[in-house]
Amino acid sequence: MDDAMLSRRQFSLGLGCAVAGSALLAACGGESDDGNNSATPDGNDIEGNATAVDPQAVSGFTEQMQAIERESGGRLGVALIDTGNGRRFAWRGEERFPLCSTFKLLLAGATLARVDSGEERLDRRVAVTEKDIIAHSPVTGEAVGGTLSVDELCAATLTTSDNAAANLLLAPLGGPEKLTAWLRAIGDPVTRLDRPEPFLNESKEGDPRDTTSPVAIAEDLERLVVGTTALSAASRTRLARWLEANQTGDNRIRAGAPKGWRIGDKTGTGERGATNDVAILWPPSGKPLLLSTYLVGSSAEQAAREKVLASAARSALSFVA
Repeated sequence: MDDAMLSRRQFSLGLGCAVAGSALLAACGGESDDGNNSATPDGNDIEGNATAVDPQAVSGFTEQMQAIERESGGRLGVALIDTGNGRRFAWRGEERFPLCSTFKLLLAGATLARVDSGEERLDRRVAVTEKDIIAHSPVTGEAVGGTLSVDELCAATLTTSDNAAANLLLAPLGGPEKLTAWLRAIGDPVTRLDRPEPFLNESKEGDPRDTTSPVAIAEDLERLVVGTTALSAASRTRLARWLEANQTGDNRIRAGAPKGWRIGDKTGTGERGATNDVAILWPPSGKPLLLSTYLVGSSAEQAAREKVLASAARSALSFVA
């Protein structure tokens, strides 16, 4: 399933690579067999007509992410896209991290794509049975014996991270393999979903199943909310509103963002201290920013891990705000 494929748009500037003219060179080295980048973690690269990033800014970004990661006791991955001028920063941007519930952002996008094509309807009613209910199913758990619409299932999946709702949406899509195939079709060669909830949260070290990279999922969010080819305008707006209504991310990227910004995000939490958040941020003026933050391998309590993501967000956004 394309385990070692990199994003087609490299973010990375290997710390041992040089700066040539106004373009920053791509990362030294590739991915190791376990899906993690074996080279020194990366700072930044720019694509095509993107605005060149000052090497001093790249160095500062790298130093700050190194310090935050060191303090966390785990492995941190961050990717930032400024859609206004094309500036991009990343730390361990091409390395694999457990998706956990951040996959639900992609699942909702795939469901909306099926709505756009006429294969699905937002008003279709889906039966909810006792056997569907698994851990953390706050909305579907209250609907056992009744039905929820596809619209309601998507909202539950994104705003409360309802696990049973996600599985009920994944089934008509064709399961994890079909979601992965859809991601390939929209241009993501990295992200893969292999299992449904709750099994995808296992997060074993070196296991490429149910993983993404910070770069890949930030680009996916850009395609789904900012781009014009993956979803219709109505579906892009609907997805953005669901993300803005999320109730699980107050202590992560949202906590590190400047006051007065609109924010939509999707969190994820799993085994081995996996703590994630992927967000679109709208400054009071200017174009939106895409930010992904992934942490795994930390033995700290969840509250402390969430503070790591807030700190990473605060630091990253200082380079574009």
